[in-house]
Amino acid sequence: MGGMTSADARDSSPPSPVRVLAGGVLMGLANLVPGVSGGTMILAVGLYDRFIAAVAQVTSLRLRRDSLVFLALIGVGSVVAIVSCSGVAVDLVSERRWAAYSLFIGMTLGGTPELARECRPVGPSVLIAFAGGLGLMAGLAWGVGDAGLAVSTPLLIGVGALAASSMILPGISGSYILLIFGVYEVVIGSLSARSLLEDTAESLRVVAPVVLGSGVGIALLSNLLRRLLTRSPRPSHAVLLGLLVGSVLGLWPFQEPLHADLAHGGRREVVERVLAGATAGELAEEGVAGVSEQVAQEWRQDYGTLSVSERKRAAARLLRFAPGAGQILGALALVVAGAAVTRALAAR
Repeated sequence: MGGMTSADARDSSPPSPVRVLAGGVLMGLANLVPGVSGGTMILAVGLYDRFIAAVAQVTSLRLRRDSLVFLALIGVGSVVAIVSCSGVAVDLVSERRWAAYSLFIGMTLGGTPELARECRPVGPSVLIAFAGGLGLMAGLAWGVGDAGLAVSTPLLIGVGALAASSMILPGISGSYILLIFGVYEVVIGSLSARSLLEDTAESLRVVAPVVLGSGVGIALLSNLLRRLLTRSPRPSHAVLLGLLVGSVLGLWPFQEPLHADLAHGGRREVVERVLAGATAGELAEEGVAGVSEQVAQEWRQDYGTLSVSERKRAAARLLRFAPGAGQILGALALVVAGAAVTRALAAR
């Protein structure tokens, strides 16, 4: 029999339930923020090898009690975070993106010391693997555009399978994949508690195909990664380290929506109503403030020639800005705080 791998050694010392539940919460929050990966958070808090092992066992129908409990805690934490914070996350990303990204940069980088230890001793294969992971993230951060496809059940299943990589591969953001295919707010909006309660059938028509695709993607990828972590632990962890470090490349905090009226979900609903024929007077009678006839006419000129999917993609476009001293200090403080959170959880 071969020697015990780092993954196996970690499996022999179960983490505390509090740490696992907190990891699930961070995973759920990360999956709500474009550019941030749920897998990154699991890796940053030191639960990645155990997570991959548990998922691989369950999807291979080897139902060990400890793996089921572990995944249940992760799942509970993720679901609680997604259902309770989806609306807040969309608002935060739209209006205070610099704060959200600064916090997640810190959380991500806080997981690098422990992962780096898994790569020792460092040799050529480790350096090449690290460079490969880093290069992949650079390509995703700077070289991927919008697909702009019409929303359909087959598309949602496929997107779900791709987005599942965010739960498995650190640095690959499920929300970013949703943005690339133009379905970010459709999917995230359907996951909110309000949507699930007020229009359950419509929400499930969106969520169910994504969940189906995610299940298939997770099953295939987790078993592949488990084999790699077992057979080539140091290069595999080096790739993960490259993905982890590279994931911050797309998280430059000081950027804001190019089209502010479209970036906020509630405001865009008003824009859509104007484009559908509502007048400023009708909106005022309904209590919608801040929409004059001049503003309504500007919206018609700026957005009237765009399709609904094009307006959604326009809502995701960002423009970098020069931060003030307060924002720079605030961002640094959030980076430090985020790193402290993941370091504290990794030490439990």
